[in-house]
Amino acid sequence: MIRNLLTATALLAATALPAFAHYPFCTCTAKDGAITCEGGFSDGTSAEGVKLDVISYDEDVLVPAKFDATSKISFPKPDGEFYILFDAGPGHIVEVDYQDVEGLAP
Repeated sequence: MIRNLLTATALLAATALPAFAHYPFCTCTAKDGAITCEGGFSDGTSAEGVKLDVISYDEDVLVPAKFDATSKISFPKPDGEFYILFDAGPGHIVEVDYQDVEGLAP
């Protein structure tokens, strides 16, 4: 009886907890031949150490990188068409096409 009560209480507590969703964001700007990206999560979590790759349209990784302690990364603007992939795992992926980089003329 007590075991059933504890199981029911644990189940109720687990289902009563609110689910807090957070989504990733990544903004990139171009200036003086370099691109700077800043990433993070909607709940204020830092993107420090999260993978960010710059990938050509041919799927070649041009710049493999990770966000620094300030959740930023800078790199020289690659030649040609590319996109920026912020990959924090399933459900936490952001792609930024080069045409969407602020300050970068198409």
